[in-house]
Amino acid sequence: MNTFTLSFASRSENESFARVAVSAFAAQLDPTVEEIREIQTVISEAVTNAIIHGYQDRTDGTVTIYGRIQDGSLHVSIIDFGVGMEDVALARTPLYTSKPDLERSGIGFTIMEQLCDAIEVDSAPGRGTRIELCKRIAPVMVS
Repeated sequence: MNTFTLSFASRSENESFARVAVSAFAAQLDPTVEEIREIQTVISEAVTNAIIHGYQDRTDGTVTIYGRIQDGSLHVSIIDFGVGMEDVALARTPLYTSKPDLERSGIGFTIMEQLCDAIEVDSAPGRGTRIELCKRIAPVMVS
């Protein structure tokens, strides 16, 4: 099993850094271009949620990502210590957004659920949020 830990300031410009770092780590699984795009998309959604919703665009917070590769799968945890969520089920409802004034689409969790093999969300008010993602990388079959 191989692992990494990455922590960075809750600044929107760090979202692209996280996306590239996680996809570079996943490269050792030899993913397809489509799988890399999917990984980048789910990381972007999770990190953006942490920054916009968890820290409410405060730049003094920290987002931490733990990753591991195990049994052909990429496992990633995205953690913030921001405001947390009162109702995780509601937040995971398609098209729901707690920030309609910011023109948020409310599809971040839906995208993560569609592109990952498993997703778990643990959150509580005042404690922050932990999103666990699992993405199986299919081996390339050569004929």
